[in-house]
Amino acid sequence: MITVPKLTLEDAKIILEGAERKAREIGVPMDIAVVDDGGNLLAFHRMDGAKITSIDIAINKAFTAAGARKATHEYAEIAQPGGPAFGIHVSNHGRFMIFGGGLPIFVDGHIVGGVGCSSGTPEQDRVVAQAGIDAFLASLKRD
Repeated sequence: MITVPKLTLEDAKIILEGAERKAREIGVPMDIAVVDDGGNLLAFHRMDGAKITSIDIAINKAFTAAGARKATHEYAEIAQPGGPAFGIHVSNHGRFMIFGGGLPIFVDGHIVGGVGCSSGTPEQDRVVAQAGIDAFLASLKRD
């Protein structure tokens, strides 16, 4: 029997804390979302000063990253007019995000979830999301 790791609420809290630390470090308050492998919201945190308009974006970035098993920034070029994935942004009831800030979370080669960050530039969002994942992966090594 193959056991696939599952993301827990405690794991999600570690991701939120790591992402928030990085957001504070770079001086950009963020909306941060963590979803499970099915794209279902596990945890959400809106830092003071984060954009209200970025709440859904962060959640949908996490959804896209987990569901597609790919970082959202990887769709930026191929989803443009004439690109092989043009129009994908309207799929999944418009939830599919095609700009940076959503990253899939893998453990031992298995997708366990996604993290989405929004309120900064796509690059800032991505750096904050990666910091959350890094904190989570570091916590696994301590166990």
